[in-house]
Amino acid sequence: MPATIIDDQIECEQCGDQVSETCLVDSYTMCTVCADDYPICEHCDRRSEDTFETVDGGNICAHCARMIYMLCDHCNLFARDLRYTADGTEVCDSCADDFWDCEGCGDLTRFASLCEECEADDNNSSDLIERYSYKPVPRFHGPGPVFLGLELELNTPSGEKRDCAEMALRHLGSLGYLKEDCSIDCGFEIVTHPMSYDWAMDHFPWGMLSDLADDGADGFENGMHIHISRDAFDSPSHVYRWMKFLHRNAKQVTILARRTSEQWAAFYESDRRHIKDYAKGFKGDRYRAINTQNDHTFELRVFASTVESREVKAALGLSAASVEYSRTLRVSDVVHRGGWTWWAFVSWLREHPEYAPLSRELEELACAS
Repeated sequence: MPATIIDDQIECEQCGDQVSETCLVDSYTMCTVCADDYPICEHCDRRSEDTFETVDGGNICAHCARMIYMLCDHCNLFARDLRYTADGTEVCDSCADDFWDCEGCGDLTRFASLCEECEADDNNSSDLIERYSYKPVPRFHGPGPVFLGLELELNTPSGEKRDCAEMALRHLGSLGYLKEDCSIDCGFEIVTHPMSYDWAMDHFPWGMLSDLADDGADGFENGMHIHISRDAFDSPSHVYRWMKFLHRNAKQVTILARRTSEQWAAFYESDRRHIKDYAKGFKGDRYRAINTQNDHTFELRVFASTVESREVKAALGLSAASVEYSRTLRVSDVVHRGGWTWWAFVSWLREHPEYAPLSRELEELACAS
């Protein structure tokens, strides 16, 4: 019943005293003394008879608990935000510290870095994906001497890893295989056997990339590496010219590559100073723009991974075209015709229509000059 008003005095609905100052506790009018027995909701600042404890030690009224907050299934306290766990429960940020982040799906899991579903998916894919150390005898496709080996690191959705692996292998056939890679949380690395550039343009299973993209695979924050056969080079001088050209044009190369990575594929000035040594067989650090550690290949590591075929074609094009461009580059070209410059290379590309995918990508990225 409503509070009684007598001569501007209001009757406290708890103690019955007539007072001039009152407070609302839920829908009840009380004097300030009685109201002090009831806590204030930390969200709406109203006093309430029934309150609930929050994860940070405060109290909220029943209305806010029902409409704004959520109950943590782990500690049974209320919180504004909760996180999902792999077993279907929801927990507050404080309780989330007792869980692992599943590396596959991102949900919280109690006992390991993979939830049961993702672990089962990972185990079910083990017969399709080789260990990182797997190195079969290479099978060469197309005429040499320039052979290119593609390594494409891809993420796959949780629960779709096996399906994506099966699809990739159907497309690849004998051209390649799949490998594990520690930099990929859930996914695999596609590795091809050596291919000539023309053979790759005509025979690589380009539809595989669009099919993988349709199934949710992507190259986000991963790399694409291209191995170039050392036998593609005529001499140490040719190797020197090729490396020199790439280092002098690192800005344009990284624009095309869509990645700058100090950790995995850096252009270092120290490497530029040691190009002569690398050309003569010296082996530097692995995680550089050009990895010189392999006995039979140079590894161009600069590219960002992708499921866009035009970007893969452009990467293969740069790898092959830079070798051929530097093959005939002479001192007179450098001194009198700007042979080290990017615009000279782009002009050369216009005279070689086989590299049209690279030229189109350079135009698209506005780095064709």
